Amino acid sequence: MASGGPAGCVIASSLSRSPKHPQVLLIEAGSRRDEKRLRVDGQRWSTYRNAAINWGYITVPQEHCNGRQIDYSRGKTLGGSTAINFCIYAFGARDDYNQWAAVVDDDIFKWNHIQARFKNLETFSGAISDPAHVKYASPRAEDHGSSGALHVGYAPEWEKDLPLLIDSFTQAGLPHGSDHNSGDPIGLTLAINTAHRGVRVMATDLLEDAPDNLTIVTDSPVQRVLLQDKKAVGVESLGRKFMASKEVILSAGTLDTPKVLMHSGIGPAEQLQRFQIPVIQHLPAVGQGLKDHLCVSLTYQRNPNTNDRNTFFKDPSAMENAMSEWDESGKGPWSRHSCQLGIGWFKSDIIPNMPEFKVLPASVQEFLHRPTIPHYEIVPNFPLHIFMPESVKDYSYTCVTGFLMNPQSRGEVRLQSSNPEEPLLFDPKFLSHPYDRAACIAILRHLLDICKHPAFQKDTISTLMAPPSDSDEDLLEYCRANLFSVWHMTGTVKMGRPDEGGKEAAVDSRFRVFGIENLRVADMSVVPVMTNNHTQATAYVTGSTCAEVLKMEYELE
Repeated sequence: MASGGPAGCVIASSLSRSPKHPQVLLIEAGSRRDEKRLRVDGQRWSTYRNAAINWGYITVPQEHCNGRQIDYSRGKTLGGSTAINFCIYAFGARDDYNQWAAVVDDDIFKWNHIQARFKNLETFSGAISDPAHVKYASPRAEDHGSSGALHVGYAPEWEKDLPLLIDSFTQAGLPHGSDHNSGDPIGLTLAINTAHRGVRVMATDLLEDAPDNLTIVTDSPVQRVLLQDKKAVGVESLGRKFMASKEVILSAGTLDTPKVLMHSGIGPAEQLQRFQIPVIQHLPAVGQGLKDHLCVSLTYQRNPNTNDRNTFFKDPSAMENAMSEWDESGKGPWSRHSCQLGIGWFKSDIIPNMPEFKVLPASVQEFLHRPTIPHYEIVPNFPLHIFMPESVKDYSYTCVTGFLMNPQSRGEVRLQSSNPEEPLLFDPKFLSHPYDRAACIAILRHLLDICKHPAFQKDTISTLMAPPSDSDEDLLEYCRANLFSVWHMTGTVKMGRPDEGGKEAAVDSRFRVFGIENLRVADMSVVPVMTNNHTQATAYVTGSTCAEVLKMEYELE
Protein backbone atom coordinates (compact mmCIF):
# COMPACT_ATOMS: atom_id res chain seq x y z
CA MET A 1 0.00 0.00 0.00
CA ALA A 2 1.26 3.47 -0.87
CA SER A 3 0.32 5.71 0.87
CA GLY A 4 -1.45 6.28 4.20
CA GLY A 5 -4.28 8.74 3.64
CA PRO A 6 -7.94 7.90 4.31
CA ALA A 7 -8.25 5.36 1.47
CA GLY A 8 -4.89 3.74 2.20
CA CYS A 9 -5.53 3.48 5.93
CA VAL A 10 -8.93 1.86 5.34
CA ILE A 11 -7.46 -0.72 2.97
CA ALA A 12 -4.49 -1.53 5.20
CA SER A 13 -6.67 -1.84 8.29
CA SER A 14 -9.38 -3.89 6.60
CA LEU A 15 -7.06 -6.35 4.86
CA SER A 16 -4.83 -6.88 7.89
CA ARG A 17 -7.82 -7.59 10.16
CA SER A 18 -9.41 -10.11 7.77
CA PRO A 19 -9.55 -13.72 9.08
CA LYS A 20 -6.69 -15.00 6.90
CA HIS A 21 -4.31 -12.29 8.17
CA PRO A 22 -2.36 -11.54 4.97
CA GLN A 23 0.91 -9.64 5.22
CA VAL A 24 0.22 -5.97 4.49
CA LEU A 25 2.82 -3.23 4.10
CA LEU A 26 1.68 0.41 4.30
CA ILE A 27 4.28 2.89 3.00
CA GLU A 28 3.77 6.60 3.78
CA ALA A 29 5.75 9.54 2.40
CA GLY A 30 5.40 11.64 5.55
CA SER A 31 6.16 11.03 9.20
CA ARG A 32 3.85 9.68 11.85
CA ARG A 33 2.73 12.60 13.98
CA ASP A 34 0.95 11.57 17.15
CA GLU A 35 1.12 14.86 19.06
CA LYS A 36 -2.20 15.42 20.75
CA ARG A 37 -2.19 19.16 20.02
CA LEU A 38 -2.35 18.53 16.29
CA ARG A 39 -5.90 17.34 16.98
CA VAL A 40 -7.42 20.37 18.76
CA ASP A 41 -10.95 20.55 17.38
CA GLY A 42 -11.21 24.35 17.44
CA GLN A 43 -7.84 24.68 15.68
CA ARG A 44 -8.72 22.39 12.77
CA TRP A 45 -8.88 25.50 10.56
CA SER A 46 -5.23 26.43 11.03
CA THR A 47 -3.43 23.08 11.12
CA TYR A 48 -2.88 23.27 7.36
CA ARG A 49 -0.42 26.13 7.96
CA ASN A 50 1.97 23.71 9.68
CA ALA A 51 4.53 23.33 6.90
CA ALA A 52 5.92 20.13 8.41
CA ILE A 53 2.71 18.24 7.61
CA ASN A 54 1.67 19.98 4.37
CA TRP A 55 3.21 19.41 0.95
CA GLY A 56 2.61 23.11 0.28
CA TYR A 57 1.36 22.61 -3.27
CA ILE A 58 -0.03 25.48 -5.35
CA THR A 59 -1.67 25.57 -8.75
CA VAL A 60 -0.17 27.03 -11.88
CA PRO A 61 -1.43 30.58 -12.59
CA GLN A 62 -5.15 30.34 -13.29
CA GLU A 63 -6.11 32.01 -16.56
CA HIS A 64 -9.69 32.72 -15.51
CA CYS A 65 -8.77 33.85 -11.99
CA ASN A 66 -6.63 36.88 -12.88
CA GLY A 67 -3.49 34.75 -13.08
CA ARG A 68 -3.63 33.82 -9.39
CA GLN A 69 -1.86 30.74 -8.05
CA ILE A 70 -4.21 29.02 -5.63
CA ASP A 71 -3.37 27.01 -2.53
CA TYR A 72 -3.49 23.28 -3.20
CA SER A 73 -2.59 21.94 0.26
CA ARG A 74 -2.19 18.21 0.82
CA GLY A 75 -1.36 16.42 4.07
CA LYS A 76 2.20 15.14 4.45
CA THR A 77 1.91 12.68 7.31
CA LEU A 78 0.42 9.32 8.13
CA GLY A 79 -3.30 10.00 7.86
CA GLY A 80 -2.82 12.17 4.80
CA SER A 81 -5.05 15.20 4.44
CA THR A 82 -7.21 14.12 7.39
CA ALA A 83 -4.43 15.74 9.45
CA ILE A 84 -5.02 19.18 7.92
CA ASN A 85 -8.59 19.21 6.63
CA PHE A 86 -11.57 21.03 8.16
CA CYS A 87 -13.26 17.88 9.54
CA ILE A 88 -16.51 18.04 7.56
CA TYR A 89 -17.84 14.52 7.12
CA ALA A 90 -20.37 14.53 4.31
CA PHE A 91 -21.32 11.50 2.24
CA GLY A 92 -22.82 13.23 -0.79
CA ALA A 93 -26.00 12.29 -2.62
CA ARG A 94 -27.38 8.85 -3.29
CA ASP A 95 -27.63 9.88 -6.94
CA ASP A 96 -23.84 10.50 -6.98
CA TYR A 97 -23.14 6.86 -6.20
CA ASN A 98 -25.87 5.46 -8.43
CA GLN A 99 -24.33 7.52 -11.24
CA TRP A 100 -20.88 6.14 -10.39
CA ALA A 101 -22.29 2.61 -10.66
CA ALA A 102 -23.84 3.44 -14.02
CA VAL A 103 -20.70 5.09 -15.42
CA VAL A 104 -18.49 2.09 -14.64
CA ASP A 105 -21.25 -0.52 -15.10
CA ASP A 106 -20.78 -2.06 -11.66
CA ASP A 107 -23.44 -2.21 -8.95
CA ILE A 108 -20.79 -2.35 -6.21
CA PHE A 109 -20.88 1.47 -6.22
CA LYS A 110 -24.67 1.83 -5.91
CA TRP A 111 -25.89 3.82 -2.92
CA ASN A 112 -27.29 0.87 -0.98
CA HIS A 113 -23.86 -0.82 -1.02
CA ILE A 114 -21.94 2.42 -0.43
CA GLN A 115 -24.20 3.39 2.49
CA ALA A 116 -23.54 0.04 4.16
CA ARG A 117 -19.79 0.72 3.96
CA PHE A 118 -20.22 4.22 5.35
CA LYS A 119 -22.15 2.76 8.28
CA ASN A 120 -19.43 0.17 8.93
CA LEU A 121 -16.78 2.89 9.07
CA GLU A 122 -18.41 5.17 11.64
CA THR A 123 -19.60 5.50 15.18
CA PHE A 124 -22.07 8.35 14.93
CA SER A 125 -23.04 10.62 17.81
CA GLY A 126 -26.15 12.58 16.91
CA ALA A 127 -26.74 14.00 20.37
CA ILE A 128 -27.74 17.66 20.62
CA SER A 129 -27.43 18.80 24.21
CA ASP A 130 -29.78 21.80 24.15
CA PRO A 131 -33.43 20.75 23.61
CA ALA A 132 -34.09 24.08 21.88
CA HIS A 133 -31.63 23.12 19.16
CA VAL A 134 -32.91 19.70 18.14
CA LYS A 135 -34.86 21.34 15.30
CA TYR A 136 -31.58 21.94 13.45
CA ALA A 137 -30.93 18.26 12.70
CA SER A 138 -32.92 15.06 12.98
CA PRO A 139 -30.76 12.12 11.91
CA ARG A 140 -32.25 8.63 11.85
CA ALA A 141 -30.34 5.84 13.58
CA GLU A 142 -30.83 3.52 10.60
CA ASP A 143 -28.79 5.88 8.39
CA HIS A 144 -25.71 5.67 10.61
CA GLY A 145 -23.22 3.25 12.09
CA SER A 146 -22.50 2.60 15.75
CA SER A 147 -19.38 0.45 15.85
CA GLY A 148 -16.85 1.86 13.36
CA ALA A 149 -13.44 3.33 14.13
CA LEU A 150 -14.33 6.85 12.94
CA HIS A 151 -16.14 8.74 15.72
CA VAL A 152 -18.20 11.42 13.99
CA GLY A 153 -21.10 13.68 14.91
CA TYR A 154 -22.08 17.12 16.16
CA ALA A 155 -20.01 19.22 18.52
CA PRO A 156 -21.40 19.11 22.07
CA GLU A 157 -20.99 22.90 22.48
CA TRP A 158 -21.70 25.64 19.91
CA GLU A 159 -20.98 29.31 19.58
CA LYS A 160 -24.11 31.18 20.55
CA ASP A 161 -24.66 32.91 17.20
CA LEU A 162 -24.94 29.64 15.24
CA PRO A 163 -28.70 29.20 15.89
CA LEU A 164 -29.24 32.90 15.06
CA LEU A 165 -27.52 32.47 11.70
CA ILE A 166 -29.32 29.25 10.78
CA ASP A 167 -32.65 30.84 11.72
CA SER A 168 -31.95 33.94 9.64
CA PHE A 169 -31.07 31.84 6.60
CA THR A 170 -34.19 29.72 6.84
CA GLN A 171 -36.29 32.85 7.34
CA ALA A 172 -34.68 34.15 4.14
CA GLY A 173 -36.05 31.14 2.30
CA LEU A 174 -33.56 28.27 2.54
CA PRO A 175 -35.24 24.93 3.28
CA HIS A 176 -34.45 22.99 6.43
CA GLY A 177 -32.57 19.72 6.12
CA SER A 178 -32.56 16.84 8.57
CA ASP A 179 -29.29 14.97 7.92
CA HIS A 180 -26.90 15.57 5.03
CA ASN A 181 -25.63 11.99 5.37
CA SER A 182 -29.00 10.36 4.76
CA GLY A 183 -28.38 10.13 1.01
CA ASP A 184 -30.32 13.35 0.43
CA PRO A 185 -28.20 16.38 1.37
CA ILE A 186 -30.74 19.03 0.32
CA GLY A 187 -31.49 21.61 3.03
CA LEU A 188 -29.76 23.61 5.78
CA THR A 189 -28.74 21.61 8.83
CA LEU A 190 -25.76 20.94 11.09
CA ALA A 191 -22.44 19.77 9.67
CA ILE A 192 -21.33 16.33 10.81
CA ASN A 193 -17.73 16.50 12.00
CA THR A 194 -14.80 14.11 12.08
CA ALA A 195 -14.26 15.16 15.67
CA HIS A 196 -15.18 13.57 18.99
CA ARG A 197 -15.05 15.00 22.49
CA GLY A 198 -13.03 17.98 21.31
CA VAL A 199 -10.49 15.90 19.39
CA ARG A 200 -10.28 15.74 15.61
CA VAL A 201 -10.55 12.27 14.08
CA MET A 202 -7.89 11.14 11.58
CA ALA A 203 -7.46 8.20 9.26
CA THR A 204 -4.77 6.88 11.62
CA ASP A 205 -7.56 6.04 14.07
CA LEU A 206 -8.27 3.08 11.77
CA LEU A 207 -4.77 1.76 12.51
CA GLU A 208 -5.12 1.70 16.29
CA ASP A 209 -4.37 -1.72 17.76
CA ALA A 210 -3.51 -3.04 14.30
CA PRO A 211 -2.45 -6.70 14.17
CA ASP A 212 1.21 -7.57 13.72
CA ASN A 213 0.69 -8.66 10.10
CA LEU A 214 0.42 -4.95 9.23
CA THR A 215 3.79 -3.22 8.83
CA ILE A 216 3.89 0.58 8.54
CA VAL A 217 6.89 2.37 7.05
CA THR A 218 6.94 6.18 7.20
CA ASP A 219 9.20 8.89 5.72
CA SER A 220 9.34 6.86 2.50
CA PRO A 221 7.78 8.56 -0.53
CA VAL A 222 7.02 5.98 -3.20
CA GLN A 223 8.64 7.23 -6.39
CA ARG A 224 7.86 4.48 -8.87
CA VAL A 225 6.30 1.07 -9.25
CA LEU A 226 8.74 -1.76 -9.94
CA LEU A 227 7.66 -3.70 -13.03
CA GLN A 228 8.63 -6.96 -14.67
CA ASP A 229 7.39 -6.54 -18.21
CA LYS A 230 3.84 -5.37 -17.48
CA LYS A 231 3.47 -6.84 -14.01
CA ALA A 232 3.85 -4.83 -10.76
CA VAL A 233 6.21 -6.57 -8.36
CA GLY A 234 6.95 -3.82 -5.83
CA VAL A 235 7.75 -0.15 -5.33
CA GLU A 236 10.86 1.98 -4.96
CA SER A 237 11.37 4.72 -2.37
CA LEU A 238 14.55 6.75 -2.02
CA GLY A 239 16.65 3.89 -3.35
CA ARG A 240 14.95 1.22 -1.25
CA LYS A 241 12.93 -1.52 -2.91
CA PHE A 242 9.84 -3.06 -1.33
CA MET A 243 8.64 -6.22 -3.04
CA ALA A 244 5.02 -7.39 -3.17
CA SER A 245 4.01 -11.05 -3.10
CA LYS A 246 0.52 -10.31 -4.48
CA GLU A 247 -0.37 -6.72 -5.43
CA VAL A 248 0.68 -3.08 -5.32
CA ILE A 249 -2.06 -0.59 -4.44
CA LEU A 250 -1.43 3.12 -4.96
CA SER A 251 -3.35 5.53 -2.70
CA ALA A 252 -1.24 8.66 -2.99
CA GLY A 253 -4.16 10.85 -4.01
CA THR A 254 -5.35 12.82 -7.00
CA LEU A 255 -2.19 14.93 -7.22
CA ASP A 256 0.46 12.30 -6.50
CA THR A 257 -0.81 8.95 -7.75
CA PRO A 258 -0.51 10.15 -11.39
CA LYS A 259 3.08 11.18 -10.64
CA VAL A 260 4.00 7.70 -9.37
CA LEU A 261 2.36 6.14 -12.42
CA MET A 262 4.09 8.44 -14.89
CA HIS A 263 7.51 7.97 -13.35
CA SER A 264 6.86 4.23 -13.65
CA GLY A 265 6.30 4.57 -17.39
CA ILE A 266 2.50 4.44 -17.18
CA GLY A 267 0.69 7.44 -18.63
CA PRO A 268 0.51 9.69 -21.71
CA ALA A 269 3.36 8.60 -23.96
CA GLU A 270 4.14 12.09 -25.25
CA GLN A 271 4.67 13.42 -21.70
CA LEU A 272 6.86 10.50 -20.69
CA GLN A 273 8.97 10.76 -23.84
CA ARG A 274 9.46 14.49 -23.31
CA PHE A 275 11.23 13.70 -20.04
CA GLN A 276 13.03 10.56 -21.27
CA ILE A 277 10.88 8.18 -19.19
CA PRO A 278 10.56 4.81 -20.97
CA VAL A 279 6.93 4.14 -21.93
CA ILE A 280 5.70 0.86 -20.44
CA GLN A 281 1.95 1.46 -20.88
CA HIS A 282 0.49 4.34 -22.88
CA LEU A 283 -2.50 5.53 -20.80
CA PRO A 284 -3.59 9.00 -21.99
CA ALA A 285 -6.20 9.33 -19.19
CA VAL A 286 -3.52 9.50 -16.47
CA GLY A 287 -3.31 13.11 -15.26
CA GLN A 288 -6.36 14.26 -17.20
CA GLY A 289 -9.89 15.06 -15.99
CA LEU A 290 -8.95 16.96 -12.80
CA LYS A 291 -12.08 18.20 -11.05
CA ASP A 292 -12.33 20.30 -7.90
CA HIS A 293 -14.91 22.28 -5.94
CA LEU A 294 -14.39 26.00 -5.56
CA CYS A 295 -15.82 28.45 -3.05
CA VAL A 296 -16.23 32.19 -2.56
CA SER A 297 -17.21 34.12 0.57
CA LEU A 298 -18.98 37.24 1.76
CA THR A 299 -18.04 38.71 5.15
CA TYR A 300 -20.12 40.96 7.40
CA GLN A 301 -19.48 42.70 10.71
CA ARG A 302 -22.09 41.59 13.22
CA ASN A 303 -23.53 42.87 16.48
CA PRO A 304 -20.95 41.93 19.15
CA ASN A 305 -23.77 40.95 21.50
CA THR A 306 -24.52 37.93 19.30
CA ASN A 307 -21.27 36.17 20.21
CA ASP A 308 -18.28 36.13 22.59
CA ARG A 309 -15.44 35.69 20.10
CA ASN A 310 -13.70 38.98 20.92
CA THR A 311 -13.38 38.13 24.59
CA PHE A 312 -11.64 34.90 23.63
CA PHE A 313 -9.58 35.60 20.50
CA LYS A 314 -8.36 39.02 21.68
CA ASP A 315 -7.11 37.62 24.97
CA PRO A 316 -3.94 35.48 24.67
CA SER A 317 -4.21 34.37 28.27
CA ALA A 318 -7.78 33.15 27.72
CA MET A 319 -6.63 31.09 24.74
CA GLU A 320 -3.67 29.72 26.71
CA ASN A 321 -5.88 28.78 29.65
CA ALA A 322 -8.30 27.15 27.25
CA MET A 323 -5.47 25.02 25.85
CA SER A 324 -4.65 23.83 29.36
CA GLU A 325 -8.29 22.88 29.85
CA TRP A 326 -8.36 21.09 26.50
CA ASP A 327 -5.16 19.20 27.34
CA GLU A 328 -6.76 17.96 30.52
CA SER A 329 -10.28 17.12 29.39
CA GLY A 330 -10.81 17.90 25.69
CA LYS A 331 -13.40 20.43 26.80
CA GLY A 332 -13.67 24.21 27.03
CA PRO A 333 -13.48 27.04 24.47
CA TRP A 334 -11.22 25.09 22.08
CA SER A 335 -13.94 22.47 21.77
CA ARG A 336 -16.61 25.13 21.20
CA HIS A 337 -15.27 27.99 19.06
CA SER A 338 -15.59 27.18 15.36
CA CYS A 339 -16.34 23.52 16.11
CA GLN A 340 -19.88 23.42 14.74
CA LEU A 341 -20.97 24.77 11.38
CA GLY A 342 -24.30 25.16 9.75
CA ILE A 343 -24.22 23.58 6.31
CA GLY A 344 -26.57 22.91 3.47
CA TRP A 345 -26.81 21.85 -0.15
CA PHE A 346 -29.44 23.40 -2.40
CA LYS A 347 -31.07 23.29 -5.78
CA SER A 348 -31.44 26.55 -7.71
CA ASP A 349 -34.51 27.75 -9.61
CA ILE A 350 -32.29 29.99 -11.72
CA ILE A 351 -29.40 27.74 -12.76
CA PRO A 352 -31.47 25.22 -14.82
CA ASN A 353 -32.87 28.12 -16.87
CA MET A 354 -29.50 29.62 -17.73
CA PRO A 355 -28.42 29.38 -21.39
CA GLU A 356 -25.15 27.89 -20.17
CA PHE A 357 -27.11 25.06 -18.52
CA LYS A 358 -29.28 24.37 -21.54
CA VAL A 359 -26.30 23.74 -23.82
CA LEU A 360 -24.76 21.15 -21.49
CA PRO A 361 -24.91 17.55 -22.77
CA ALA A 362 -28.34 16.02 -22.20
CA SER A 363 -26.87 13.43 -19.82
CA VAL A 364 -25.34 16.17 -17.64
CA GLN A 365 -28.60 18.12 -17.55
CA GLU A 366 -30.47 14.98 -16.58
CA PHE A 367 -28.03 14.30 -13.75
CA LEU A 368 -28.30 17.87 -12.43
CA HIS A 369 -32.09 17.53 -12.39
CA ARG A 370 -32.04 14.43 -10.17
CA PRO A 371 -33.77 15.01 -6.84
CA THR A 372 -30.79 14.62 -4.49
CA ILE A 373 -28.26 16.48 -6.68
CA PRO A 374 -27.60 20.08 -5.49
CA HIS A 375 -26.28 22.96 -7.53
CA TYR A 376 -24.48 24.65 -4.66
CA GLU A 377 -23.58 24.47 -0.97
CA ILE A 378 -23.72 27.19 1.72
CA VAL A 379 -21.90 27.48 5.04
CA PRO A 380 -23.18 30.53 6.99
CA ASN A 381 -20.44 30.70 9.65
CA PHE A 382 -17.05 29.88 8.17
CA PRO A 383 -14.30 30.87 10.70
CA LEU A 384 -12.24 33.11 8.43
CA HIS A 385 -10.19 34.56 11.30
CA ILE A 386 -8.58 31.19 12.07
CA PHE A 387 -8.12 30.18 8.45
CA MET A 388 -6.68 33.57 7.42
CA PRO A 389 -5.67 35.46 10.60
CA GLU A 390 -4.76 38.64 8.72
CA SER A 391 -8.25 39.01 7.22
CA VAL A 392 -10.29 39.88 10.34
CA LYS A 393 -9.40 42.03 13.36
CA ASP A 394 -12.81 42.24 15.02
CA TYR A 395 -14.13 38.74 15.57
CA SER A 396 -17.81 39.71 15.77
CA TYR A 397 -18.41 38.86 12.13
CA THR A 398 -19.77 36.10 9.96
CA CYS A 399 -18.28 34.71 6.77
CA VAL A 400 -20.94 33.29 4.44
CA THR A 401 -19.38 30.85 1.99
CA GLY A 402 -20.87 29.44 -1.20
CA PHE A 403 -19.54 26.36 -2.97
CA LEU A 404 -20.12 25.43 -6.59
CA MET A 405 -21.20 21.81 -6.91
CA ASN A 406 -20.84 19.80 -10.11
CA PRO A 407 -18.35 22.12 -11.81
CA GLN A 408 -17.94 21.51 -15.52
CA SER A 409 -14.36 22.80 -15.83
CA ARG A 410 -11.79 20.05 -16.34
CA GLY A 411 -8.13 20.48 -15.55
CA GLU A 412 -5.02 18.34 -15.60
CA VAL A 413 -1.83 17.45 -13.77
CA ARG A 414 1.29 17.01 -15.85
CA LEU A 415 4.98 16.27 -15.57
CA GLN A 416 7.46 19.09 -15.19
CA SER A 417 10.59 17.02 -14.59
CA SER A 418 12.10 13.56 -14.85
CA ASN A 419 12.90 13.85 -11.13
CA PRO A 420 10.25 11.98 -9.09
CA GLU A 421 10.87 14.30 -6.15
CA GLU A 422 9.48 17.23 -8.18
CA PRO A 423 5.70 17.65 -7.90
CA LEU A 424 3.54 17.66 -10.99
CA LEU A 425 2.13 20.89 -12.39
CA PHE A 426 -1.44 21.31 -11.10
CA ASP A 427 -3.92 23.10 -13.36
CA PRO A 428 -7.57 22.80 -12.29
CA LYS A 429 -8.58 25.43 -14.89
CA PHE A 430 -11.02 27.08 -12.49
CA LEU A 431 -13.86 28.97 -14.23
CA SER A 432 -12.72 27.82 -17.66
CA HIS A 433 -16.19 26.47 -18.48
CA PRO A 434 -19.00 28.95 -19.23
CA TYR A 435 -21.41 27.03 -17.00
CA ASP A 436 -19.15 27.47 -13.98
CA ARG A 437 -18.87 31.21 -14.54
CA ALA A 438 -22.63 31.65 -14.94
CA ALA A 439 -23.42 29.38 -11.97
CA CYS A 440 -20.98 31.27 -9.73
CA ILE A 441 -22.70 34.54 -10.64
CA ALA A 442 -26.09 33.02 -9.76
CA ILE A 443 -24.84 31.56 -6.48
CA LEU A 444 -23.14 34.77 -5.37
CA ARG A 445 -26.23 36.81 -6.24
CA HIS A 446 -28.35 34.45 -4.14
CA LEU A 447 -25.95 34.80 -1.19
CA LEU A 448 -26.19 38.60 -1.47
CA ASP A 449 -30.00 38.38 -1.49
CA ILE A 450 -29.99 36.23 1.65
CA CYS A 451 -27.65 38.67 3.39
CA LYS A 452 -29.95 41.58 2.48
CA HIS A 453 -32.94 39.86 4.12
CA PRO A 454 -34.23 41.59 7.29
CA ALA A 455 -33.65 38.43 9.35
CA PHE A 456 -29.93 38.66 8.60
CA GLN A 457 -29.67 42.44 8.49
CA LYS A 458 -31.05 42.96 12.00
CA ASP A 459 -27.71 41.86 13.51
CA THR A 460 -25.45 43.13 10.70
CA ILE A 461 -23.42 46.32 11.25
CA SER A 462 -21.44 46.63 8.03
CA THR A 463 -20.07 44.83 4.98
CA LEU A 464 -16.44 43.73 5.19
CA MET A 465 -15.98 41.72 1.97
CA ALA A 466 -18.48 41.71 -0.89
CA PRO A 467 -18.72 42.73 -4.56
CA PRO A 468 -19.28 46.46 -5.23
CA SER A 469 -22.61 45.68 -6.94
CA ASP A 470 -24.71 42.72 -8.02
CA SER A 471 -24.05 43.21 -11.73
CA ASP A 472 -22.88 40.14 -13.60
CA GLU A 473 -19.56 41.84 -14.28
CA ASP A 474 -18.88 42.71 -10.63
CA LEU A 475 -19.98 39.31 -9.37
CA LEU A 476 -17.78 37.45 -11.83
CA GLU A 477 -14.80 39.67 -11.12
CA TYR A 478 -15.28 39.12 -7.38
CA CYS A 479 -15.22 35.37 -8.01
CA ARG A 480 -12.10 35.62 -10.16
CA ALA A 481 -10.29 37.62 -7.47
CA ASN A 482 -11.46 35.70 -4.40
CA LEU A 483 -12.39 32.11 -5.18
CA PHE A 484 -10.52 29.36 -3.39
CA SER A 485 -10.08 25.65 -3.87
CA VAL A 486 -11.96 23.48 -1.39
CA TRP A 487 -9.16 20.88 -1.77
CA HIS A 488 -11.52 18.29 -3.25
CA MET A 489 -9.25 17.25 -6.13
CA THR A 490 -10.71 14.27 -8.00
CA GLY A 491 -10.46 12.19 -11.14
CA THR A 492 -6.90 12.14 -12.54
CA VAL A 493 -6.74 8.32 -12.80
CA LYS A 494 -10.36 7.95 -13.71
CA MET A 495 -12.28 4.71 -13.31
CA GLY A 496 -14.26 3.48 -16.30
CA ARG A 497 -15.41 0.55 -18.37
CA PRO A 498 -12.84 -1.67 -20.11
CA ASP A 499 -13.96 -0.43 -23.54
CA GLU A 500 -12.79 3.05 -22.43
CA GLY A 501 -9.39 1.68 -21.44
CA GLY A 502 -6.59 4.19 -21.84
CA LYS A 503 -8.15 7.22 -23.47
CA GLU A 504 -11.09 8.05 -21.21
CA ALA A 505 -10.25 5.94 -18.17
CA ALA A 506 -7.18 4.43 -16.51
CA VAL A 507 -8.59 1.80 -14.11
CA ASP A 508 -11.52 -0.59 -14.21
CA SER A 509 -14.31 -0.89 -11.65
CA ARG A 510 -12.18 -3.27 -9.60
CA PHE A 511 -9.45 -0.61 -9.31
CA ARG A 512 -7.06 -2.43 -11.70
CA VAL A 513 -4.81 -0.28 -13.88
CA PHE A 514 -5.47 -1.02 -17.53
CA GLY A 515 -2.64 -2.98 -19.13
CA ILE A 516 -0.67 -3.68 -15.94
CA GLU A 517 -1.02 -6.81 -13.81
CA ASN A 518 -1.18 -6.69 -10.00
CA LEU A 519 -1.43 -2.88 -9.85
CA ARG A 520 -4.46 -1.06 -8.47
CA VAL A 521 -5.30 2.51 -7.59
CA ALA A 522 -7.72 3.35 -4.77
CA ASP A 523 -8.04 7.02 -3.83
CA MET A 524 -9.89 10.11 -5.06
CA SER A 525 -7.98 10.01 -8.33
CA VAL A 526 -10.15 7.12 -9.58
CA VAL A 527 -13.55 8.57 -8.64
CA PRO A 528 -15.39 9.27 -11.91
CA VAL A 529 -18.22 11.38 -10.44
CA MET A 530 -17.53 14.64 -8.57
CA THR A 531 -19.49 13.79 -5.43
CA ASN A 532 -21.61 16.52 -3.85
CA ASN A 533 -19.88 16.67 -0.50
CA HIS A 534 -16.60 17.30 1.27
CA THR A 535 -14.62 14.47 -0.20
CA GLN A 536 -12.78 12.91 2.74
CA ALA A 537 -15.83 10.70 3.23
CA THR A 538 -15.66 9.59 -0.41
CA ALA A 539 -11.95 8.80 0.01
CA TYR A 540 -12.72 6.60 3.02
CA VAL A 541 -15.49 4.71 1.23
CA THR A 542 -13.35 4.31 -1.90
CA GLY A 543 -10.75 2.56 0.22
CA SER A 544 -13.43 0.48 1.89
CA THR A 545 -14.81 -0.61 -1.48
CA CYS A 546 -11.36 -1.58 -2.76
CA ALA A 547 -10.70 -3.59 0.40
CA GLU A 548 -13.99 -5.41 -0.09
CA VAL A 549 -13.02 -6.25 -3.69
CA LEU A 550 -9.61 -7.58 -2.62
CA LYS A 551 -11.06 -9.67 0.19
CA MET A 552 -13.53 -11.26 -2.22
CA GLU A 553 -10.93 -11.93 -4.92
CA TYR A 554 -8.37 -13.42 -2.54
CA GLU A 555 -10.99 -15.13 -0.34
CA LEU A 556 -9.62 -13.40 2.75
CA GLU A 557 -12.89 -13.75 4.64
